[in-house]
Amino acid sequence: MKTITLPLAILAAAPAHADTFEGPYVGVAAGWDRGEVSGRIEATPLAAQASRDALVLGGYAGYNHKLTDRIVIGAEAGFTGTVDDRVRATSAGDALTVDPRYSFDLGARAGYLVTDKALAYVRGGYANQRVRTSLDTGTGIIRSSDNLDGWQIGGGLEYAITERVSARLEYRYSDFGRNGGDYERHQTLAAVSYSF
Repeated sequence: MKTITLPLAILAAAPAHADTFEGPYVGVAAGWDRGEVSGRIEATPLAAQASRDALVLGGYAGYNHKLTDRIVIGAEAGFTGTVDDRVRATSAGDALTVDPRYSFDLGARAGYLVTDKALAYVRGGYANQRVRTSLDTGTGIIRSSDNLDGWQIGGGLEYAITERVSARLEYRYSDFGRNGGDYERHQTLAAVSYSF
């Protein structure tokens, strides 16, 4: 009887489980990305809208805080890069290639716990995209690079698999319409997070 009672006493004295939606976390993400350019990019006019679908990979870190038993707010920073993502267009009859290099974002999240394990949330904040362009004039290639500032909105659903691990499905829209570029991005991401 004593041999059964001792393990039960140890379990009862153990600290409570961590809360998936409270405190710091890190994660990795992968999914679909659609980059669209129209009007102009880095002050170069485009003959027509052009787009490209690509694979996106990234990582992020953030902090969640429960305001109530059901409402969660937080901050998050992320970094993404896309694979085979060059957008090809024309400018005054010349071939133009837009090559998105990498991007990062800083934003806030606000969510509601639909169940104890499922968080529905919206997000928004600042985004920055590094872009390299190449314009083939026929007599030479003109290359330039720039950082396009913009904003990002989105939302998703995150589900706690364990007290430390959660999975999320998320949609993001980014608009980089400043610094001389008309560039938009749509992303659908699947991600896994680890909470500390």
